[in-house]
Amino acid sequence: MNNVPENPGLRRNPGSAIDRLVALFCRLPGVGKKSAGRLVYHILDGDPGYARLLAEELELLHRAIRRCSVCGSFTETDPCSICGDPARDHGLICVVERPQDVRIIEESREFRGIFHVLGGLIAPLDGIGPDKLRIGELLSRVRRDGAQELILAFNPTLEGDTTALYLQKLLQDLNVEISRLASGLPVGGDLEYTDKLTLSRSFRGRIKL
Repeated sequence: MNNVPENPGLRRNPGSAIDRLVALFCRLPGVGKKSAGRLVYHILDGDPGYARLLAEELELLHRAIRRCSVCGSFTETDPCSICGDPARDHGLICVVERPQDVRIIEESREFRGIFHVLGGLIAPLDGIGPDKLRIGELLSRVRRDGAQELILAFNPTLEGDTTALYLQKLLQDLNVEISRLASGLPVGGDLEYTDKLTLSRSFRGRIKL
């Protein structure tokens, strides 16, 4: 179990229980005040047992889930089920930005290699440089495990392109093939909103860098 300390900056806001829960839901990505309000009233109108179960699962989440020490994705076991699967192609590593990208790609059932989560993309304007990403761990894996190919599965954005070019230069002296998902992904798009067919075609048509 992971013992996660409470953030001292998180304090119970004044107001009613409804207002406080709406404010908490509004902190979730893509959830505005109206959507948060609908969620809260839906929970209020529903079975109290559902509300208790939801609260219990949220309480358990940080204690049950940890980072895989190999790939950096979220898992309940270490190493994760993908890294520990001998049937996967361990010479083929798909490099992604976020842990949720692993799940999205797995649902396409197109990829049978393993993963490496960088934890973000290079974005100098946001103060995110290579030193803040899991790039050193990636280099160590390539050298240690003798990977034959890296697939860079980044969103087709400026940050994704910058990170891909940086990794290409960094790895150019190592005996590893580097490819990127094909242009089936729209420019400025996001893996999270890409349908499975487009993602499958992107993997099959990946291009060498």
